[in-house]
Amino acid sequence: MSNEKQGKQPAIDIGALHPKLIVGIGGSAGALNAYKALLDALPSNTGMAFIIISHMSPTANSQLAEILSRHTKMTVMVACMAMPIHENYVYVIPPDADLLIENYTFKVISPRSGRNKQIDVFFASLAKAMGVRAIGIVLSGYDGDGTEGCKLIQANGGKTFAQDMSAEVDFMPLSAQASGCADFVMPLDKIPGKLKRLATALKTLKLRNNYPKAG
Repeated sequence: MSNEKQGKQPAIDIGALHPKLIVGIGGSAGALNAYKALLDALPSNTGMAFIIISHMSPTANSQLAEILSRHTKMTVMVACMAMPIHENYVYVIPPDADLLIENYTFKVISPRSGRNKQIDVFFASLAKAMGVRAIGIVLSGYDGDGTEGCKLIQANGGKTFAQDMSAEVDFMPLSAQASGCADFVMPLDKIPGKLKRLATALKTLKLRNNYPKAG
């Protein structure tokens, strides 16, 4: 007797609902326009999740999620404790907090551990949690936040991007490039296509690994 006839629902593969890739996007001074441009260029059905880690005042009443929601058909939300991470969603770090990932959910630690360290903190957590399915993107900003995190993403098999000369403030992306931890340096409108190719390559690799070997 089928599940339907027994009144039972077919089993759902929870793993299939997880994002193909989790993409961390770090920015600071001058990054607002970069966030907008990147979201404008991204399709709404990538199967990925995007987490924006933006430097902001700990006392800020941030409207970033609301602003960015005007530039994508994806749902944009402020991350909170134990919130599950879904594909085709955009999440924004809350003010005065460090953001971490555990088992496809967020862990929020407040107050933050320090000034202008949130990108490295998140990227380190992302690298550990997601391995080859972690992506780090460093956009416009001062100082070098994101560079150490990109090194960890690379070390765990993930890929990293740095915004090219289009960055309004180039300190952060140039820091990532100078350290040798930026796999790709490109304009914002070229990043979505590269992300799609990376996701396809991962899927192909998984299929090859699952294919039974002859003999």
